[in-house]
Amino acid sequence: MGILSPEQLQFFNSQGYLVIESFASSDEIESMMQRMEQLVDEFDPSSTASIFSTKNQQKLTDDYFFDSVERISFFFEEKAFGDDGKLKQPKQLSLNKVGHALHEIEPAFKKFSSSEKVSSLMHSLGYKRPVVMQSMYIFKQPGIGGEVVPHQDNSFLYTEPQTCTGLWLALEDANILNGCLWAIPGSHKNGLVRRFLRDKDGVKFDQPSPSYDQKDFVPIEVKAGSLVVIHGDLIHQSFENQSQKSRHAYSLHVVDTVGCKWAPENWIRRKVEPEPLFVS
Repeated sequence: MGILSPEQLQFFNSQGYLVIESFASSDEIESMMQRMEQLVDEFDPSSTASIFSTKNQQKLTDDYFFDSVERISFFFEEKAFGDDGKLKQPKQLSLNKVGHALHEIEPAFKKFSSSEKVSSLMHSLGYKRPVVMQSMYIFKQPGIGGEVVPHQDNSFLYTEPQTCTGLWLALEDANILNGCLWAIPGSHKNGLVRRFLRDKDGVKFDQPSPSYDQKDFVPIEVKAGSLVVIHGDLIHQSFENQSQKSRHAYSLHVVDTVGCKWAPENWIRRKVEPEPLFVS
């Protein structure tokens, strides 16, 4: 499991993404979803009001966000709060995501993230000493699940040369109605458009976003358990969830640590080096 066939590798190299159906078992999905339900139940919303939005990323970055790289932190949807500053609905339906160290701290997530099949997949893609730099549980809540604007993962997790690969696991069915991924096939061949940089003042992009033609995007509709493998330069996005069904997903971003260098101006600044998935 996880070892790519020549046909799968060819598709990934030409299109910039690959769908692997039934990558996670129903038991793995259930253990991650149940644990997240517990984590959210235990979370006290009054302890933070950190909002995550890809539209206002520069404005909404604070120490809570920066510290989340080695913690489990909770981020709300922009539309979760009323004018009075209070949550409009239960916290379970108000969160955008939880990140960014589930893969290190929480056993159910760690077990999947460091599984043989994930390692086999990264080995198939030519990685020598891969590390997971961040993990996220994304809720895409019914009705308020926010849009994720077109982006490339290498912008945020830059190595020299570039080595980021995104692994996006559908924990629930993802379709056009509930905010599935969309991508521009082959767009990874055009290289990286811009970078997301951190300095003493916070974070910013070094270039404005190009405008994209929506008709170039194709939807990636998948069943629960499917893994979408995403090249670091692939332009992808997702729209608001306008349905009454959530679209939970678990996402990992992996970079190599051999023959490349982690950029010090990336937003992620770890105190402890991450453990590699394997060393080859």
